[in-house]
Amino acid sequence: MTAAAERVAAPVPAADPAVPARRVGEARLWWQRMIFGAVLLAAAVVFTLPFVWLISASLRPREHVFAPGLAPMPFTPGNYAEAWSAVPLLTWLGNSLVVGIAAAAAVTISSAWVAFGFAYFRFPGRDLLFGLVLATMMLPFAVTMIPTYLIWSELRLTDTQVPLWAGNLFGSAFYIFLLRQFLLSLPREYFEAARVDGASYPQLFWKLAFPLIRPALLVAFVFEFKASWTDLLKPLIYLRDERLYTLPRGLKVVLDRFGYGGEQQWEVILAGSVIATVPMLVLFFLAQRHFVEGIATTGRKG
Repeated sequence: MTAAAERVAAPVPAADPAVPARRVGEARLWWQRMIFGAVLLAAAVVFTLPFVWLISASLRPREHVFAPGLAPMPFTPGNYAEAWSAVPLLTWLGNSLVVGIAAAAAVTISSAWVAFGFAYFRFPGRDLLFGLVLATMMLPFAVTMIPTYLIWSELRLTDTQVPLWAGNLFGSAFYIFLLRQFLLSLPREYFEAARVDGASYPQLFWKLAFPLIRPALLVAFVFEFKASWTDLLKPLIYLRDERLYTLPRGLKVVLDRFGYGGEQQWEVILAGSVIATVPMLVLFFLAQRHFVEGIATTGRKG
């Protein structure tokens, strides 16, 4: 039999029944991804649109601030120079930066210490005590606002920036919970081996736990920095000297001076709002990779 005849006589392999099903599954997965991407794109447009309008309106002259459309016509970048010269924005930016870093660092380190204690040490009543710590999250700020103010007043620190960040030295229930869940995911054998080698408890935290929970610490730091950066209530309560104002407190002055109660210069208010927003955007983009990694890892290991 010739080779051609052998090829003709050879049995044709049966079609794999799983191939059509696999192709249907791949097509379905592709459509699901397309729909999911379209939904994400629509949500991104909805959430981004107000900020785009803010930038556009801040670049228009006064009589065109509330004109329809997103194009800044006529283009007036001088609004930012006017806002910068009308109020001490640079001073307020510096105050917000100092207070934000101090508040974020204080609550991150103190919460990490407490979380390490709850995660590592085993003692009677530990779970009950941890439950009481979490229960403090149910107390609104309005409940403790007056007693806290009286404490700072007795310490003669009411017209300083200390009350804006020093309270974070006692930790935060939310960050304690977040960091404890991350610490519980670490193998206890690491710490036991270090104890056998003679490591003290502070060394366990700083040299072993601290590097391992760095993504979660970054999440706590960014969350608290953002909360401090946008906080208006505490500066309204404690600050009287305009030189000590943070940016939200300063924007309240700008709103009172140039808004409904003033000269109706909304372009100045909007320019100041953009200036206040840009640093947070820069911070997020700089820490985006570690920030997202910390959130995803904490959620997975928690």
